[in-house]
Amino acid sequence: MQNHFELFHLPQQYAVDLKALDQAYREVQNQVHPDKFARSPDAEKRVAMQWATRANEAYQTLRSPMRRATYLCELNGVDLETESNTAMAPAFLMQQMEWREALDDARAAKDVNALAALDAELADTRRAQLDDIGGALDAQQYDKAALGVRQLMFLEKFGDEVAAAFDRMTD
Repeated sequence: MQNHFELFHLPQQYAVDLKALDQAYREVQNQVHPDKFARSPDAEKRVAMQWATRANEAYQTLRSPMRRATYLCELNGVDLETESNTAMAPAFLMQQMEWREALDDARAAKDVNALAALDAELADTRRAQLDDIGGALDAQQYDKAALGVRQLMFLEKFGDEVAAAFDRMTD
């Protein structure tokens, strides 16, 4: 069975040409779209539906930088162990504590500007984290990339908390 990159005839690497991915996805969907098999036997309809579902999943995985990085780690034998491995660098843990305090302070003070500043800082950190993950994957340092993805997962989740606090304040 071919992997997601092979399905779309793309090189197996972190950097993905999104236009090429979009075009390849449309081509695959065009070939397997269930509507093309409306008059076909049930078995052919099922196979077409399975391929369409697989193409959708592959597309969503490769389109998302975090999911793509996770997938590349897994393809190269590194399980992210997201449920059991919560080890993080001490500096990252300290940064988490500082961000949590900043979020608590902004909530308590109902300070929209402080939340906006925290959100901007998180966005910059996420971009830098994605760059680091890409560099690790390009260098075939999959364990390092996996740690980066676990940290990115925290950043994404914390970013959601900041956005929720922002929404509550601006409602």
